[in-house]
Amino acid sequence: MQTGDGLLARLRIPNGRLAPHQMQAIAIAAAQYGNGQLEITARGNLQIRGLTPQTAGDFAAAIRAITAIERGLVVETPPLAGMDPLERADPRPLAQAIRALPITGLGPKVTVIVDGNGQIDLNATGADIRLTAASPDHWHLTVGTNPIGTMATADAVEAAQTILTLLAHRGETARGRDLAPDMIRAALHLTAIATPPPRPATSTIGDFTLNAAFANGIALPFGSIGSADLIALANAARGSGITELRLAPHHTLLAVSPDQSALKTRRSEAADLGFITTPADPRRAISACIGSDGCASGHIAARALAAQLVQRHPALFDGSVTLHVSGCTKGCAHPRAASLTLVGTPGNCALVSNGLAGDTPLVEIAPARMESAFARLVQQRLPGETSAACLTRLGASTIAGLFRQE
Repeated sequence: MQTGDGLLARLRIPNGRLAPHQMQAIAIAAAQYGNGQLEITARGNLQIRGLTPQTAGDFAAAIRAITAIERGLVVETPPLAGMDPLERADPRPLAQAIRALPITGLGPKVTVIVDGNGQIDLNATGADIRLTAASPDHWHLTVGTNPIGTMATADAVEAAQTILTLLAHRGETARGRDLAPDMIRAALHLTAIATPPPRPATSTIGDFTLNAAFANGIALPFGSIGSADLIALANAARGSGITELRLAPHHTLLAVSPDQSALKTRRSEAADLGFITTPADPRRAISACIGSDGCASGHIAARALAAQLVQRHPALFDGSVTLHVSGCTKGCAHPRAASLTLVGTPGNCALVSNGLAGDTPLVEIAPARMESAFARLVQQRLPGETSAACLTRLGASTIAGLFRQE
């Protein structure tokens, strides 16, 4: 994939599982053939940036020697699948059966999620077809965002095949949201609608007790890390008894070990390297691309600006708001609306409220004035008020005025 800083390789690692030496080898290859920047995406895929037409072939050969790469229909399971004592069913056999279905003609973004409903779920991850464990033998089916019904495990593969075939007949642009729920129920001979009960959002950061092992999740700041830091982390993992590193949603890396004390050591080492090790870290509220530091399309050093803002004003990022800092209007780091979005433009930085990077901005100011503008915004918060409540109370016009002030 061509990007502003060269070619990007997105690796679908089977089940997201890598031994520490494999992760280390991938990071070395990223530095040798790319620009040394690696990312874990919001869906838990691994990306390597800055490849060139001259290095891409050698990089692909190096990766093939390190790990298998998954291709074909995207079927995702939670990162702790099969190891989680709290999941209602092991989703892996069902996922593997769906992955093996002989269906052609689907769009490349069509995604199936099979979720065992354990300590880490995929509720916040979009899918065309979602099967969520209701019990060891029954699954809630959702297509797009529409609940369809509940079915036995024995019927779930056939149901997925029917829905995927309907999508394939509509062409490569068809997605689950395009299928009417009543049509799906008729095709599956379902009448009852069973909606999965709501559950609190699960975090990928922290400690998890598994079957005969333990896990600890850390996140990459702004979803990205340099190869040197990842090499150091993987090398430390190799020496501390960590058996596996698992890519996880929300830019997270899970370490698995039979020794819980090894994970405590790893968490301390990860914090020293700049990784996010606690759910309350304010950097979790910010999405930022590499910007002008590594992308020809970027007009501002997006991650450097994001780091400056979170260091100067951590209280603003209290979990109630999101900030997107984008080097340009493409908004690659966060393709959804954010509470506030800063967008690089030629010579300036634009502010968007409750929108996307490409939306009409409230105001444009010089990047050098951004920190003082945020200081004025933070001063508007009332005692005990969340940042989200503050932004709502102020409204777009007042926020724009605060940023216009010299």
